[in-house]
Amino acid sequence: MNLPPRPAEPGEFIPGDYFRRLSPHELFTTDSPLEIDLGCGDGTFVLEMARQFPDRNFLAVERLLGRVRRICKRASQAGLDNLRVLRLEARYTVEWLLPHASVSRLHLLFPDPWPKARHHRRRLVQGDFLHALRKALIPGGEFLFKTDHEDYFEWAREELALFGHFESLPWDEGSDELSFYPQTDFEAQWRAGGRAVHQLRMRNPST
Repeated sequence: MNLPPRPAEPGEFIPGDYFRRLSPHELFTTDSPLEIDLGCGDGTFVLEMARQFPDRNFLAVERLLGRVRRICKRASQAGLDNLRVLRLEARYTVEWLLPHASVSRLHLLFPDPWPKARHHRRRLVQGDFLHALRKALIPGGEFLFKTDHEDYFEWAREELALFGHFESLPWDEGSDELSFYPQTDFEAQWRAGGRAVHQLRMRNPST
């Protein structure tokens, strides 16, 4: 028996077709810069970003339905018309759905590090993902990555070096570009315990 499609939550984006690449105006009708929070968790980061930067559009990607519903509810209550939520796997979203040359920034904050060696192939930051990410980013667009897992951080640095098509940028939180960069709930708890966070900031070259 075919079940009827689930109705969208307020502010949720449900593609009409999951098997073709989106066009930019399917996500948002305005031409504002598009930022992606990939694997947005409870939405703390992306909600704060959408409040702070009403002149940007934000797409939050999350697999778990309960989280999607809670983020949509909070965004609706706050009147954040520049935030939409997509319930989908992170890798599939980047490799198959995001419009090419459409994303000004993609934020990947504390993804699953898959610490066991036999699971390393499941880590998101590796060749196929980086190729797809480069296509999704506009020239000059940025990839911002944070992890609490040192081994995954070193893995990501090696994969990015092997890929070789991004430029490294300093993560200077005092700069104009990063003067407002809210912490996720996980990051706040992690730092409160005096533990380190590792971060990378990469740019898709303009030429």
